Amino acid sequence: MLIEKRFQENENYALLEFHNVNKETIPWLECLANEYHCKVEKKEWRSKYNNYVVYDYEPFCSEGFEITVTLSCRAPEFLNFVRYLYEEKMQVINYLNDCVML
Repeated sequence: MLIEKRFQENENYALLEFHNVNKETIPWLECLANEYHCKVEKKEWRSKYNNYVVYDYEPFCSEGFEITVTLSCRAPEFLNFVRYLYEEKMQVINYLNDCVML
């Protein structure tokens, strides 16, 4: 559930990649991106065991895959805010999981 904080500037828009996204949080992230005028450029399912296996759709059995979501926006401030909200949500989820384990 970590984010690779790679931020690229282009003439027209900025990109932000979220690596190892949890499958259950993808609809929330897409809705959040839409709310803040960001566009989902691509979603990739990369195999953890074979570097050459990359899908742009959810495979039948998604075990053993890491999900990467790339967002773009004309205003980098929106992307920074989406990243902040995503990080906060992941921290809360991790905290609640730790509380359950006690």
